[in-house]
Amino acid sequence: MARRTDVGLRVFVFGAGKAGASLARALRAAGIDTQLRAARSGLPRAIDADVVVLAVRDRDLEPLAVRLRDAGLVPKQAVVVHVAGALGPEPLAALRGSCAGVAQMHPMISFASDASRAAPDLSRGNVHVQGDPRAVSRARRLARILGMTPRTIAGLDPIAYHAAAGLVANGAAALAAVGAELLMKAGVAPAVAPKMLGPLLRSVAENVERLGLPEALTGPVRRGDVAGLEKHLATLRAKLPQAVSLYLAAAEAQLPLARAIGDAPGETFDAIARSLARAR
Repeated sequence: MARRTDVGLRVFVFGAGKAGASLARALRAAGIDTQLRAARSGLPRAIDADVVVLAVRDRDLEPLAVRLRDAGLVPKQAVVVHVAGALGPEPLAALRGSCAGVAQMHPMISFASDASRAAPDLSRGNVHVQGDPRAVSRARRLARILGMTPRTIAGLDPIAYHAAAGLVANGAAALAAVGAELLMKAGVAPAVAPKMLGPLLRSVAENVERLGLPEALTGPVRRGDVAGLEKHLATLRAKLPQAVSLYLAAAEAQLPLARAIGDAPGETFDAIARSLARAR
């Protein structure tokens, strides 16, 4: 059941792609008066909102800010935020003086489809917010209404931050695709493989959030199971050889975590390291 919240905020979302449509749907479900306009429809005749969210491609943000300023569309009392991860508030600098402030409001959430198909659950997600004080305040308020955690990290490197998000989100999707292919080689039907891997990925995410790292690690590397690891590699070479290098890289990344946990003697992890080196 949708939450109904009288927050006294009106939101205008410009850009009806995956992120924009999903955010608009979540805001409406939270009881926030929200308008959504596709970028391909062009600028509206007027904007009546307290928060203007720009959900367009990174390269379009700065010219869009200039167009909004020149058209005089943003109300003086409104703030303008964008949802790009790799950019701070500066692409919206042209709007300073024309509105109450500008900010970055990036939800660290994977938007893989538009809201008409399957919007992601935003609750418990994180939102990185930085920019002008009033814009930051309203962005943080919106995030909390959506059940998300707003964070402002001083001195954050936005490129490294965005790369970390992409490595985990997109890397996990690519890894799942390889895992699905291996499941099919093992005899699982193509339609079933993603249904098996989805809950597995959710359990990993929950372990990372609840237990933290390195404790979220499981499997043969954590146990120091050299023989089990070598059986995996032998099977991969026989059934899906193109995945061997990926498996080796993942196993090597697990070794420091396993050593920190210490569920097996140190020499066992040394043996795993030698086995991985031989398998290269």
